[in-house]
Amino acid sequence: MDHPRARTPGRGAGHNPANRFERLSTEAVDDGWARDDDLPVLRTELRLERPRTVITRNRSPDVPFDRSINPYRGCEHGCIYCFARPSHAWLGLSPGFDFEARLVARPEAPDVLARELSRPSYRPRTIAIGTNTDPYQPVERAQRITRRLLEVLLAFRHPVGLVTRGNLIERDLDVLGELAALGLVRVGVSLTTLDAGLARSMEPRAPSPARRLATIERLAGAGVEVRAMVAPVIPGLTDHELESILKRAKVAGAVAATWVMLRLPLEVSAMFQDWLERHQPGKAARVMARLREMHGGRDYCPDWGKRMRGEGLYAAMIARRFRVAAARLALDRDLPALRTDLFRVPPRPGDQLELF
Repeated sequence: MDHPRARTPGRGAGHNPANRFERLSTEAVDDGWARDDDLPVLRTELRLERPRTVITRNRSPDVPFDRSINPYRGCEHGCIYCFARPSHAWLGLSPGFDFEARLVARPEAPDVLARELSRPSYRPRTIAIGTNTDPYQPVERAQRITRRLLEVLLAFRHPVGLVTRGNLIERDLDVLGELAALGLVRVGVSLTTLDAGLARSMEPRAPSPARRLATIERLAGAGVEVRAMVAPVIPGLTDHELESILKRAKVAGAVAATWVMLRLPLEVSAMFQDWLERHQPGKAARVMARLREMHGGRDYCPDWGKRMRGEGLYAAMIARRFRVAAARLALDRDLPALRTDLFRVPPRPGDQLELF
């Protein structure tokens, strides 16, 4: 493991491994002279990116959308299990501390989105926001990129699905309320555990479980349909909370629910195992044994249809428990598709208005 070059309070990763594309790597060695108390605190850095396009297309059969937008690269929430960590390697950065502290923002994304939606060939379908990194992570407070994206989508009467664990979404209840009244928005709130202590070590800069439940309540109160996302389910660590999480989400106002099993692609596996040994050493072997049981002996299987849920007896048991609990709470609903018939390109200053 790399010797730390900064103090890292409130960070989920335990180190900063080289990304998988690096041909050379360096390793700091503790010579006994420096003390952790003498090291600076790791601060969040923000770089700006000018995107040429913002709508990303996908053909995955595992997700219910074919297009998405990510306002940010990297995520300050620092969730140790985040499957998006390996994406930082494409920037020449580490999936460890870099993913949490060296972020990229795309402030021109709303303007680019408006241009893409204005093309004559564009056909509307729900755009997902927050599928890779959280659109309501702390830097959104100042950057306001997600809010401006929502304002563009409202102007175009375009459907949008949001996924977050951030309570900053409450700031945008005014825009979300207008979208909801038109049948154009749905929000998924991620809930991993109800244990505040476990959440603090596993998701260090994300809102507490109680705060996320309060966010569901506020969204529901504004007329926004909320889907509770029990994600990820961690075998041997959080799986026993499945029914309790669903019950609390229902009381808060969620109208539907989904679940996803823990995924450990590429560098995430070693980082998560390091976290287990530091924070949950008595459960580490059991957690990994269950995961490997569901992925044919591997830490992770990326195959379509298997990567989100796993397979085998244990995976089937979790799926059955979820189905029974969700049905009992009326959270097993297939929600209707968001509307696309209201889509229109709003007039720009100087455009000739239609007579009829």
